[in-house]
Amino acid sequence: MPEIKIQCPAKINLTLKVTGRRADGFHDIESIMQTISLYDYLNISAEPADSFKINLSGNSDEIPYDETNLVYKAAKLFFYNIHSFMDYEININIEKNIPIAAGLAGGSTDGAGTLYGLNKLLNEPLTKEQLHKLCAELGSDLNVCLEGGTLLAKGRGEIIEPVEYKEQTVSLIKPNNLGISAKEAYTKFSNKLALGGEGRSDFVNDLEWAIIVDYPQLQTIKKLYPKSVMSGSGSTYYILGDTFNPISAYQIFNNLKTIPHGVREVLFC
Repeated sequence: MPEIKIQCPAKINLTLKVTGRRADGFHDIESIMQTISLYDYLNISAEPADSFKINLSGNSDEIPYDETNLVYKAAKLFFYNIHSFMDYEININIEKNIPIAAGLAGGSTDGAGTLYGLNKLLNEPLTKEQLHKLCAELGSDLNVCLEGGTLLAKGRGEIIEPVEYKEQTVSLIKPNNLGISAKEAYTKFSNKLALGGEGRSDFVNDLEWAIIVDYPQLQTIKKLYPKSVMSGSGSTYYILGDTFNPISAYQIFNNLKTIPHGVREVLFC
């Protein structure tokens, strides 16, 4: 049975400015995003079958293994676009190492990795440009995770252009049992902006400005590490060129690195 293993990196937002509200309900942003050396892994196999089927499994009890998972949606979209639903049973095992609902694009990178991995496994029926179009259709951060490195992302995050890459040490800290959805963060941003923009310019990340007042756990991080910055919609903070000391009830990843690539193959058998 052909099988491929895909390494799927997390991302951080070096900057994040919300530039407007879109007609589709999303927000336009300008954000410099950077992939880092914290990875999920996908083991993907495909075998001939009488009917098309996608089977998901994994090591996390925090994510669904059904059609609501972005990996499932990515696999289905991929086969729809190569006009083949009848010949394969797809098995994808998701090894989760990136925290869930943490502002690190854990779901998005797995979705991008699925598209990339299936394309490799089936001898690249789609071009890189076509993969990027599918990424944009699926979500906001998939294009960044597919391409990787340092990127300026605009629109919903799907319009990307390269920025000069610099290797740096990155450390992460996240409160245990605290996940913040993008919907919550952007809603609070809109509500707070309607009351005025006081203090917004003090933050690198507009969403941090919008939500920090509601979460004592985030205020604790900021008090202890004033130079730390929230990634995406949170609840993870990062610091460049430094490390975090252990804190009870917080998850810490010290001494990670920025990386110049996105999702990629690590094993083919």
